[in-house]
Amino acid sequence: MDAFYASVEQRDNPSLRGRPLAVGRGEARGVVAAASYEARPFGVRSAMPSLKAKRLCPDLVFVPARFDVYRAVSMQIHEIFARYTPLIQPLSLDEAYLDLTDYLGAYGSATLVAERIRADIRKETGLTASAGVSYNRFLAKLASDYRKPDGLFVITPRMGPDFVLSLSVDQFHGIGPATARKMNALGIETGADLRKMDLLTLTRHFGKAASFYHGISRGIDDRPVVVNRERKSLGTEQTYLTDLRDEAAARNALGMIATKLWLQAQRKQITGRTVTLKVKYADFRQITRARSLPVSVESEASLAEIGQSLLTPLFPLMPGVRLLGLTLSALASPTLDERDNNSQMQLAFDQPETTLPENRQVFRSLSLF
Repeated sequence: MDAFYASVEQRDNPSLRGRPLAVGRGEARGVVAAASYEARPFGVRSAMPSLKAKRLCPDLVFVPARFDVYRAVSMQIHEIFARYTPLIQPLSLDEAYLDLTDYLGAYGSATLVAERIRADIRKETGLTASAGVSYNRFLAKLASDYRKPDGLFVITPRMGPDFVLSLSVDQFHGIGPATARKMNALGIETGADLRKMDLLTLTRHFGKAASFYHGISRGIDDRPVVVNRERKSLGTEQTYLTDLRDEAAARNALGMIATKLWLQAQRKQITGRTVTLKVKYADFRQITRARSLPVSVESEASLAEIGQSLLTPLFPLMPGVRLLGLTLSALASPTLDERDNNSQMQLAFDQPETTLPENRQVFRSLSLF
């Protein structure tokens, strides 16, 4: 989901086409904001430190991010979406769920609408799009990832319950790396393993999220497409293999976190008035320090400066720090919709499974590459 920026750069600069490309700063404290498909076979991914990316791919070309351009292209794409349905849940600049249940019109099929949207996007933006079509958000997201780039995949109600069985749980949208590791430790490796677990057992291990995990293992996801969903905070954190004890190393690490957080904020077109520093020590003690401003943070440099000022009183770092994090809250933006990153655009459509005939599909996820 990181190639949107890279695809725009390759579209606008033909000399970059076919070359491994990273959007971001190729310097010591730089972070990869997006990686082209040519860079991915080398292991280059978004949010990766630029120096590591360069080591993995010596021929990697770095270009600076142009968020104003990406936002303009995103607006074009969302205008195309709006021709077909008003029920759009943006997840990022390049990803959204669309509900077409009551807006199939003359097409009569979400799959045909998906094809039309993909054609419009290619014609009007010069970018390709992949789409996932299904009867709920979870399956549409899986479908959208199934035939990238420039593909379309449909998961019908008949296919849905069994489609997830052979997939590893770390492929499930909504199950992050930490949860996947916890599931693996419990012997849950695949969708089939997850389905074998009863709700009570899942609740004991995963709390409120248990019902969601129980449902998706059966192809069930009742979450609706939510228009104008409000985000309350945005943060990022990093756990270190070796505890941080040196001041210079800690400040450099926090600078990287500030860069990552600011990239996320730019993608989502939000900023905030409150900056919170999170520190977890080697002995697992955890503290937070926050500062609220009269106006929203205006730049990466300002975010980094505030974070560093919150960290300063904590030196010396005894007995060492295993995790650092920064969060923006009291958010403000042109819109508070969630917006994010990729060379793909995810479009989603939703309809209750119980009322969906086999020949009436709901388009849940369209991804642009």
